[in-house]
Amino acid sequence: MAQVAKTLHVRNLKQPTTIVTKLNPIQKPFVWIGTIAAAILFVMILVTSGSIQAILYLLGIALGVTLLHARFGFTSAFRRLVSVGNVQGIQAHMIMLAVATTLFAIILGTGFSFTGTTPTASVSPVGVSILVGSFVFGIGMQMGNGCASGTLYNLGGGKSSMILTLIAFIAGSVIGAYHLGFWLDLPSLPPISLAESTGFGYFGGWIVQLLIFFGIYGVTVKIAKRKKPPQMKPLATTSGFKKIWRGAWPLVTAGVVLAVLNALVLSVRGTPWGVTSAFVLWGSKFLQFFGVDVASWSYWQGNTQALQQTVLADSTSVLNFGIILGAFIAAAFQGNFKPGKIKPGVAASSIIGGLLMGYGARLAFGCNIGAYFSGIASFSLHGWVWMVMALAGSFFGLYCRKVFGLSNPSKNDSFC
Repeated sequence: MAQVAKTLHVRNLKQPTTIVTKLNPIQKPFVWIGTIAAAILFVMILVTSGSIQAILYLLGIALGVTLLHARFGFTSAFRRLVSVGNVQGIQAHMIMLAVATTLFAIILGTGFSFTGTTPTASVSPVGVSILVGSFVFGIGMQMGNGCASGTLYNLGGGKSSMILTLIAFIAGSVIGAYHLGFWLDLPSLPPISLAESTGFGYFGGWIVQLLIFFGIYGVTVKIAKRKKPPQMKPLATTSGFKKIWRGAWPLVTAGVVLAVLNALVLSVRGTPWGVTSAFVLWGSKFLQFFGVDVASWSYWQGNTQALQQTVLADSTSVLNFGIILGAFIAAAFQGNFKPGKIKPGVAASSIIGGLLMGYGARLAFGCNIGAYFSGIASFSLHGWVWMVMALAGSFFGLYCRKVFGLSNPSKNDSFC
């Protein structure tokens, strides 16, 4: 019997998220292709857009490697919670957010920056648009089988259906940008920061958020005790130094690394990690090429320069390119880059899910990364609202998945 890997165990959840076993051989041709492509793109970014963009690209690669090695999910964590009460993913989220909040509080409170750019929190209004957008996004990420970051790293990791999800995601983002003016005219509260708007300051806001994280974590422990849900299927890994580049990483380890990387993004470019604004840019530039006057849309007012520049000058785009390539290289090292056929039901659900996520992300001022992860770490109330509404959307999305023949976790499963 395989030896269970030493990993961080969560109270009442005895099943580890990694297990020592024999791994697939390294796919050396793919490793070389990915490494060479990554190096070429690094040089292109450095020459055309400068060192800061190149550094962000490297951070994107690190994000992709981390996400792939742990199969760190936002979609799956929400799905397991609302379907069978499995809380492992949400608990990892809370630890990740606690670390990120601590680092963000230091960076935002002191104005620390590696590049001289004043760091700015990701704080957005709370109104009808975010209530609708995050709910729609929650449905979409369950149907698309991946969130914004999940779409990118799963695409890089060889999941064929993510090609359809990404294309639809881009299309939905563009449609959402076109309609954004209408949604912004609906009732809304101003941006609310739990640090600045409340008068608590970053230290007080940090205390408040840690209490919330602790409270949610405590609730998840009670949920696990009451429901006794099936646990996550352990990922194959190895031991020793090879585990870093060949094996699977525990969820909590990956969450801490993601928090640190997000803080680095904030301290390098001055704003936290985001994903979906690049999708709007890519789709808008595509339409612009065919003569559509996207610059006249309210979404692009005051930022038309991005439409004229290369995408390599867009920091979110280079982060996304890095995530895809980082995940590709990591999957090749694990020997897991094996694209397969796309079933018709999966294809249809992926397209619809991508459209919903793209549209929802624009209305909600971000996705699971820009609104949920970076929003909460930035002490923004809209991040918490996003979490609640996306969970509600995920609950509804479980029923939508069944229409297309997609399975959901069941209490009868050995693992979910």
